[in-house]
Amino acid sequence: MKAPEAGSLRTGAPRASGGPGQLPVVAVVAAGGGIGAAARYAASLWWPTRTGGFPWTTLWVNVVGCAVIGVFLVLITEAVTAHRLVRPFLGTGVLGGFTTFSTYAVDIRGLLGEGRPGTALTYLAATLFAALFAVWLAAMATRRVLLWRQR
Repeated sequence: MKAPEAGSLRTGAPRASGGPGQLPVVAVVAAGGGIGAAARYAASLWWPTRTGGFPWTTLWVNVVGCAVIGVFLVLITEAVTAHRLVRPFLGTGVLGGFTTFSTYAVDIRGLLGEGRPGTALTYLAATLFAALFAVWLAAMATRRVLLWRQR
């Protein structure tokens, strides 16, 4: 099979650029990501994982972050009309920078490298379950509070 020529893939229509409309979104995601990552780093300084210990800090950062995501998304999608940059700033930026899949993966790899596969598997499952449960519980609780306040 032969690859098509580059010129044959063009439709003739000019390509739409992101333009200046995307710049504010990128800027607020970057700013929020910096804030969230700094908060996560602060948590790791306040509650460091000891060598050979269970990575409680990363687990709780992810669980708390997911709970806040649950509250935030219910509020922003069901309760209030917010500026178009609020969701990318807080949801993608701050909370995306605060929660951390990469450190979670590195922690699992470290536990496996230390010859602790049972702990690694427990951590993998506990984080997944707790994070999903936290977002679900927080979203449900937020909806109930909103319904209660409407009465």
